[in-house]
Amino acid sequence: MRRFLLYSALLSFSFAHAQQIRTGQDLLRAMHERYKSSWYQTLTFTQKSTTYKADGTSTAETWYEAAWLPGKLRIDIGAPSNGNGYVLVDGDVSIIKDNRVAGTRHSVNMLLVLGFDVYRQDPETTGKVVKGEGYDLSKLHEDTWEEKPAYVVGADKGDLKSKQFWVAKDTLLFVRDIEPSAADSTKLDDIRFTNYQPLAGAWVAAGVEVWSEGKKLFSEDYSDIQANVKLAPEVFDPQKFSETHSK
Repeated sequence: MRRFLLYSALLSFSFAHAQQIRTGQDLLRAMHERYKSSWYQTLTFTQKSTTYKADGTSTAETWYEAAWLPGKLRIDIGAPSNGNGYVLVDGDVSIIKDNRVAGTRHSVNMLLVLGFDVYRQDPETTGKVVKGEGYDLSKLHEDTWEEKPAYVVGADKGDLKSKQFWVAKDTLLFVRDIEPSAADSTKLDDIRFTNYQPLAGAWVAAGVEVWSEGKKLFSEDYSDIQANVKLAPEVFDPQKFSETHSK
């Protein structure tokens, strides 16, 4: 009898939880609530970045990255001594060449927003950013990803062309984003977070894949992943790129 009552209670809880997630904003709120007390604030890692070419060959280079959540990401492309990379701060990206700012423009990194920021910042703030980037938060349905249930926000069932993001139903971790390609807006990028691993009481996807028209274009593989490391604010100041490093 006691086991039956416990099962009934768990079933009721799961049903109530499912009933509460009816919109994209509900989902963002649930994602934040799940990890708000455990998600790390800073993150550093080494990244193997591989570009796959149409002729079947590929090239790879090493990037060094650091994040301060929410909203800040620094990328050193190649050896930090080369002085090349990007600094993303609250929706703007500065392009660094030879340790100088070559340009700054507005550019929201949805992978940073949906894969990391959502767990650290107020869900209403996340909702405004996501909606501002063209995702329809009023649309939510359930689907299957990697043989597991997932929430899909921004598209009706069967629609793989509208801007949308996918979240694993059991863990509430971001797993997929479909959006127009930055290089060619007539094509879609299908971006996937892979190889999730436990990290400092939360999780990190140690791999990212970018697909388009059924072909893998780009991949990221992370190593030397460290959470809650001490980072100086200057690491994310584009004007001080040469004075600091991401690690």
